[in-house]
Amino acid sequence: MSSLEFTEKQELERLFDMGGGYVLNFTNRTFSELIRDTTGKDIYDDKYEYRSGSKANRLRAFWEKEPDQVVGVMVDKLIDSAEDMPRTDQSHIKRCRQIAERLRESASVADIEAIKPNEKGEDYEALVHSVRKSIEENKPEVGLDRLHTFMVRYIRVLAKERGIEVTEGKPLHSLFGELIKLFKERGEIESEMAERILKVTISTMESFNHVRNERSLAHDNSLLGYHEALFIFRHVSSVVRLLRAITDDNEDGREVSEEEFSF
Repeated sequence: MSSLEFTEKQELERLFDMGGGYVLNFTNRTFSELIRDTTGKDIYDDKYEYRSGSKANRLRAFWEKEPDQVVGVMVDKLIDSAEDMPRTDQSHIKRCRQIAERLRESASVADIEAIKPNEKGEDYEALVHSVRKSIEENKPEVGLDRLHTFMVRYIRVLAKERGIEVTEGKPLHSLFGELIKLFKERGEIESEMAERILKVTISTMESFNHVRNERSLAHDNSLLGYHEALFIFRHVSSVVRLLRAITDDNEDGREVSEEEFSF
């Protein structure tokens, strides 16, 4: 459940004009589409059935049942819609933005939004959804095998796009090392410190293979402890965020905004 406090809920309910059971000027269809597109959740699922089942009551149930990061992202999108309404109080908007920011920053893995597909494919999207769900449910140890699978696919796609030979037997850490070498040769890594951290990550990725095989649900293993699993998730997500910044900057000639990391 989210950590929204009573006063924060009051601020949001007033901004979203929820007093009569409505949420801004959304219809059932447009409200459902916004929630699904933003969070992947079905707001008309039975688990969000609360009291009258109105849009406002379903939103209240969503706040109660979903974790901070999911609620924070969704609230931010609703604020975008509220800003387009006439006679909107900008100071009120600012206070609500701060609430959304607090929720997003309280997520157990700050860079989890960087975990998203870098090529099309329903199976790839399903994999990413599964990885992120383990964090939304605060169970990083359960998602380690899928995070490893994601990382293998993500790095393979990057390598192929840059002309690096990708064979079936080439391990994750080897491909990662070739990518870092290529980034350095092309001047895509600017500082020696960043290069050093990424080179250390080569051996980290090699160790990730062991964690996946011996301490995850990939096999009949005893799971790695919560805190170490969370630490691994944070590190891997941070690495992916940097890789996205490097590759997107060079492909588009622009900086990558926070919003573009949303899946």
